[in-house]
Amino acid sequence: MNARAGRTAAATSTSRLLTRPMILLLVASVGGMGGFYLLLSVLPLYAATAGGGGVGAGLTTGAMMLATVLAEPAVPWFLARFGHRAVVGAGLLLLGLPSAVLCLWSSFPLTLGVCLARGVGLGIVVVAGTALAAELAPPGRRSESLGLYGVSLGVPSVLGLPAGVWLSDRLGFEPVFLMTAALTLLALPAVAGLPARQATRAERLSGDLDGRNGDLDGRSEDPGVRKGAPDGPLGAAVNRSLVRPTLILGAATFASGVLVTFLPLALLGGPSHLAVVALLVQASVAPLARWGAGWWGDRHGSSSLLLPAVLAVALGTAGLVRLESPVVVIVSMILFGAGFGAVQNLTLATMFERVPRSGFGRVSVVWNLAFDAGMGLGAVGFGLLIDRTGYPWGFAVTAALLLAVLVPAWHDRRFAKGEVT
Repeated sequence: MNARAGRTAAATSTSRLLTRPMILLLVASVGGMGGFYLLLSVLPLYAATAGGGGVGAGLTTGAMMLATVLAEPAVPWFLARFGHRAVVGAGLLLLGLPSAVLCLWSSFPLTLGVCLARGVGLGIVVVAGTALAAELAPPGRRSESLGLYGVSLGVPSVLGLPAGVWLSDRLGFEPVFLMTAALTLLALPAVAGLPARQATRAERLSGDLDGRNGDLDGRSEDPGVRKGAPDGPLGAAVNRSLVRPTLILGAATFASGVLVTFLPLALLGGPSHLAVVALLVQASVAPLARWGAGWWGDRHGSSSLLLPAVLAVALGTAGLVRLESPVVVIVSMILFGAGFGAVQNLTLATMFERVPRSGFGRVSVVWNLAFDAGMGLGAVGFGLLIDRTGYPWGFAVTAALLLAVLVPAWHDRRFAKGEVT
């Protein structure tokens, strides 16, 4: 156990994690991410069956992630200007309502437009939610709080990913579009109970100096940031200690973008319902791993699990080379879900540990940018690749990319131990 974990271990048993604002944040996140995941694998199917093929399927996810990446850097400004309630409410509406338009008429350009609108909504919800979850964390339990917030993002995928595919197969696409709009609208009342505004700079500094979460020993400057480094997302990006976690997360979400976009297509013609079961297994394991990694990180340090988590993601992706074997596919999804859930929490908690509270908003933006950029690049890149290689070789190439990321994961573990700078 490192020094930081030792200082905060006692607080983990007495601090209350589920405060009223935190519960309402979780409710809003479940509704918003439910609307996100319900269509995540459906829209690629919708585009592919409409004549877009593999490239069209990849472009739906890629367009959404592009809009997300472009929207995320502006979210801290919107939060400061309009407050959490208005911004998160707008994000929920953008995630759900545009999907209903697809019930009126069908065209590939319109589908891409809906994906762009949903991407903006996703960027708003995840950046605002991540920063707020960190701010609402009680002393000594930030990693676990982020893990709990991660569950609220992951649980909707447990039902949404497989249910969207199953419902669209049984009922058609239009009912799923309407369900998505309804789900996000149902989450809006929870937004009214969120904090009206962000903490002021003075309040954040006070939190730093009081050592509220036991990190950085009350320092008010970001470690690893050059003197006079710019504010905003770029300021967090030039923090040298954040580079490796950002790279690791981007590689893992690259593989996730490949998986959620193309696994249902790769398994077409195979055993009945295998794609639904595979997505359900992966989505069920990931949030449990994310919360478990948060529990571990508060007690033993987040970097200690990063290397095995990346290895699990790589092995899970490599297993998809054997698409003809249902058993291998399911085992691969267990490995992938466990590794991917852990990577999400471990990288996020590690990044928050390396900045003061005044940098939480910037870290949230950088983490979410890496997450969504990786996911979008994975979907588009794989869509271009499989036309030349086919699915098994495409999954093999993706696994090789993940194995290469073991090197920065190993270096980050040594950095956390103080062995390297």
